[in-house]
This record gives sequence, C-alpha cells and structure tokens, in this order.
Amino acid sequence: MKNSSFLAHISEMGQTQTIYSHLVGTSQLAGEFARVFDCEGQAALAGLAHDIGKYSQEFQRRLRGDAIKVDHSTAGAIECWSRRQPFAAFAVAGHHGGLPDGGGQMDEPPQPTFFGRIKQKAHGCLPVYEKWAEEVVLPQTEIPDFLRNASSAQGMFFTRMLYSCLVDADFLDTEAFMSGKVREKNETSVEQLWDMLKCYISDWFPPKGELNRQRCAILEKCIQSGSEQSPGLFSLTVPTGGGKTVSSLAFALAHAKKHGLRRVIYVIPYTSIIEQTAKVFQNILGAENVLEHHSNVLYDLQDEANPDTIRKAQATENWDAPVVVTTAVQFFESLYAYQPSQCRKLHNIARSVVIFDEAQMLPIPYLRPCVWAITQLVEQYGVSAVLCTATQPALEPIIHEFLPHYPVREICPPDTCQWDVFQRVTFRRMGTLTWDELSTQLNTKSQVLCVVNTRKAAKEVYERLDKTESFHLSTLMCPAHRQRQLKKIRTRLEEQLPCRVVSTSLIEAGVDVDFPSVFREIAGLDSILQAAGRCNREGKRSVAESEVTVFESELKTPPLFSIPVGAARHIMARYSDFSSQSAIHDYFSDLMNLTGTAELDRKNILSLMQTNFFPFRVIAERFHLIDSPTQIIYIPLNEGAALVEKLRHGTASPFIFRQLGRYGVSVYEDHFAALQAAGALEILENGAVILNNMDLYSEEAGLSLDADSGEAVFV
Repeated sequence: MKNSSFLAHISEMGQTQTIYSHLVGTSQLAGEFARVFDCEGQAALAGLAHDIGKYSQEFQRRLRGDAIKVDHSTAGAIECWSRRQPFAAFAVAGHHGGLPDGGGQMDEPPQPTFFGRIKQKAHGCLPVYEKWAEEVVLPQTEIPDFLRNASSAQGMFFTRMLYSCLVDADFLDTEAFMSGKVREKNETSVEQLWDMLKCYISDWFPPKGELNRQRCAILEKCIQSGSEQSPGLFSLTVPTGGGKTVSSLAFALAHAKKHGLRRVIYVIPYTSIIEQTAKVFQNILGAENVLEHHSNVLYDLQDEANPDTIRKAQATENWDAPVVVTTAVQFFESLYAYQPSQCRKLHNIARSVVIFDEAQMLPIPYLRPCVWAITQLVEQYGVSAVLCTATQPALEPIIHEFLPHYPVREICPPDTCQWDVFQRVTFRRMGTLTWDELSTQLNTKSQVLCVVNTRKAAKEVYERLDKTESFHLSTLMCPAHRQRQLKKIRTRLEEQLPCRVVSTSLIEAGVDVDFPSVFREIAGLDSILQAAGRCNREGKRSVAESEVTVFESELKTPPLFSIPVGAARHIMARYSDFSSQSAIHDYFSDLMNLTGTAELDRKNILSLMQTNFFPFRVIAERFHLIDSPTQIIYIPLNEGAALVEKLRHGTASPFIFRQLGRYGVSVYEDHFAALQAAGALEILENGAVILNNMDLYSEEAGLSLDADSGEAVFV
C-alpha cells in the first residue's frame, strides 16, 4: 500500500494528491505524448522521477504552510543521471525553473549549472528524500538509437522535446487534480477537416475563366501530391494570386489524412498575415478548429461563460488543436527556449504538417539555425515541412548540408500552371528621385502607393503631398490607429476616390489593398515583389496600366539594406521581369553568397551547441528573431485611454496587456530617452510606460520623435 502521508499538492478546497498518484499520472501522460516520436520509455521515466524530491520532510512542511525554500527538482535529475539517462536528467532538472546550462564537470554547488546541481546530494546540500524508493520503481529504458552517435546539438533538440512531454504532462495532471476535471479536448479529426475543405471547394469546379482554371490546376496538384507523396520536406512555389492559402491547406489535410499526421501548423512571419489567413481557415474549417497564437490574439481565461474561449486559451499553452496558426517568432524561439511555458507545446509539433508561409522572410542572421531546426523535425520527429511562398528562396544548399538524404520535393512543378496568366504588373526602373521630385510624381496620380525604407522618409514624402487625399502609415502609429487608416484607404480605393498613401514596408506584409500604381524605394527583391503584390491585386486592370516603379532615393542606403539592395541591383540589371522564377532564384542565390555563411548564423547558435555541453540558457538568450533594443510606449488613444486607466489603478493582467498591444508604439532607446527627458512619459510601478503628452501624437503621423535621426530602420 502506498504511503498517503507524502503529498504532492493540496487544493484550495483542502483535497490532497499523493506524490505517488501525481508521479504515475504524469508518467502515463508524458509517455503517451512521446510515443509519437518513439520515445515513450524516456518520457515515462522522466515523469516518474520528476517530483521524487517532494518526498523530503522539508517539502512536506512547505506544502503545509512553512515559509521555506525547497529544491524538489534536482533529486529526480540525480537519480536519472546515476542510471545513465542524461536526457531525462536534464528534463527533470528543469521541469520547475527551466532547463539549466550544462556547465563543466568541475562545477560545484552552489553553481546553478546541471553539473553543479547534480553534486548537491554528495555535498549534503539537498534535503533527504530517500523515502521515494519505498513507493516508486524507476523503469529501465534505452536511449533512442538515433542519439547514440548524435551530435550535441541533436541531443539538445531531443532534450527539449522530452522536456516538453514532461512539463505538459505535469501541468495537465496537476490541473486535473486542482480543478477536479480533465481538460476538454477538441476531438475534430483530420478526416472531418478534410470533408469540410472538400465541401468548401466543391463549387469551384468546373472553374470559370482562365485565371480560375489555373488556380484550380494548382489546387488539384496540391491535393494529388498530398495523397501520393511520402512524408518529408517539400516546397510549394505558387505565383502571387494562385490561391496559395487554400491550396497549401489542401495539401496539408490530404497529406495528414493519408499518413495519419495529427495536425496542421501554419508558421507566418507577421501578425497581419496571420489574422487574414486564420479568417480564411475559420471560414473553411470552423472557428472552433483553428487556433491563432500570436501577440495580438485575445483569449480571456476568466471568461467562464464561453467554453470555446477557455479551450482556445488553454490550447495556446500546448497547441493541442487541429489547426494552429502562429508566428515564426513564436515557433522558432520556442524550439530554442529553456522555459517550461515556451517548451510545453513542442511535443505537439511532432507528426504534424508544418507550413512555413512566406519562407523568404526567415531572418537572414538566424537562417541556418531555423533551417537546421526544420530538418531535425523532419528527420526525427515525423514532421512534413512545406516551404511555401510565391518567391521561393534558394535554401536547398543549406537544407542539403543538414539533411543530405532528404530531397526537397516541389509540390507544384513549373508545368502545373501557366505563370504568365498571373502576371499583373509592369515593372519600371527609375533613377534617383529627390523627395520633391517623387512627391510631384505622386501628386499627379489619383490612386498610388509609395513604399519607402525608413519612418523618416515616409514622413518627409507625406508632408509634400496634397493632404486632403493622402495618408501616411508607419509603426509610429499604434496598430489600432493603423487599422483605422487602412479602413479609410480601402474605402476610398473601392469608391474610386483619390487616395495617395506613403508607407514603410509594413504595408507589404500581407495587407490586402489594391492600387493601380506603386512606387517602391529600392530594397531587397523580395520586398519589391511584396510591394508589387499591392498593385492590381485583384487583376481587374491590364498589365500595361499597372505600373510598379522602382526608384533610388536621395538618402544613402541604410546599412541594414546594403546587401539586399546590392543583390537586387544586380538582378534588375539582368532581368526585365523581376518576378520571374529565374530572377527570384538568382536573387536569393546572390543574397546568400553576398551575405556569407557566418552571417547566416550571426549569434553562432549552431557552433555553440556543438562546442558546449547543453548550453540551454545561453542559446535561448541569444536566439531572438526580432533583436531590436526597443521600448513599448502605450498611447491613451480612444479605447486605449480606458485600458491605460486600468493600469494606473493597478489592474495589470496578461489579458489587459494583450489588449493594450493595439495601442503600443515601439521606439529605440535613444528616442525613448529623449521623450523621457522631455517629461512626455509616465512610468508605472509595474514598468508599463504611458505617453502623457498627447500633443506628441497626431492623427497624420502618429508619435513624434524629436530624437529621430532618420537613419534607424524600423518597419
């Protein structure tokens, strides 16, 4: 009979859960999670071992109210390590406070490294916990074969996946005990999702018109490839306007249905694209089956009246949903994280179809670590990965380096459709224009979009335009303000009213607008093509009258843009059609060559993992896809004013901060310092920063930055 006096948890109602019950429950769940990548034994071991440190008298006293600190995680790590189970040992060591850095074998307590911690028992630094052996028998389990000769980097990746199984199981078992009920799951199957998609596209056939015939040819090829191709690594190269969103979903569901894969995960670079894509998927599959997980989505766990909201809020913790739409930042930073909250979802990526939309937007300084992570998911964790874009980058050499025996298979070969049917614009290259010359040209047009590289440039050009019919967009406007401006812009475009817009590249990130004419300051070719996607977007005008003009500005090219601009100039000198597949492929090849291998892993993530012993925290601190030293300033504008008042009165829940994200403007440190010195900022005790001088925020330009040098690029 198990000893009921050793407790793991006491609920608010005074109910108790024994350690043994919690260990068994966690072990069973963790093993179930890891079964999908054939590591059930490792996870079951970690689950049984993770809380054996709670068998100490000190922890039992703490549980009953004594104000003492007790390390309950290290004991299980020591027992796993002594059984030659290093991966389980790391997972157990980190299940409460996060995965530790490995450190060196000479480390001693109180150093917080893994080696420092597992010596605590020998140094008499841990409470006595030996009673665990009277109740628990840790199972013998084999190290997975693929790890026997694996690199240190592969070992770290596996440890995070194992850790994910453990921490999710730990949370779920604890939650079930505390709440008295098991979390509700979405039981919609891939087969049911497939039936919904078939119903949605049923009236597309037979297609009407040449453009729809080409779109349907792409769709049919995606469905065919999904059913016929074995799991692995794919590319999907579809021309702009080719129905990429629905066709890629069709491939994913057909492929998942054929091979028993569990879910579809869409990884998208910007939240503006996510919101549009998620709405399309929700229309097809039902809102209850599509989870959005990004900084702008709001799920209030306190909203007990809405079970669907509760389920979705819970699903953001571990991605237990049929379809997940998320950001590249969320996806890749989780794969390189060390904290339980970020890693908890990782095991649910295994045996999924993961689609990387707009793959050309993966940040160059982290390109090699991102591609390496993708290849690990494909090689060892049953993922089918799709690099999906209208401007396919030349990633094949990097992929082949990491995964030489897995060819990248194109889902839609060039003969699938006639690319020229999707040609919507004529490109025109112009020399250098001063701001006065540029604004003169813009003022002659009734409807025109101009995209420039810096916030200062956008403001300079806007100030030279006829104001009554012109609009300015930049990230100096809070998101709610930009959305209002975009609504006005779309209305004027639809009603054929004069509409001149000057914007930074934020408008290129999937914003659905349609101009007859676009001017784009020279940048990388991918940015130029994204801007071109805002011209004749609906295909209602002739190609000849839909011009995209690429110009040089009067400013020196910012250092951040120098390599992409150099590669773009080289391609534009060789090709008249910048959007051709040959031009795009050559551009990305040139870009990789000009950038150099070292710059594709600027923070030395991969080499650090190979040369150090499991440096989890060091890696997580280095791996930030958006690596800008900025501060958020909240603007008390419209609904934002009431939210700011809640902050001032001490209401600072995560839900409030997510709502306030719509009223936040990010500024660089020197701009922040200038505004603070001018007395324009109010800094609350919780660290939130509020603009207290609304004279510095205008309807036309957003936040005024007196310290703005104009050289920083922030879009």
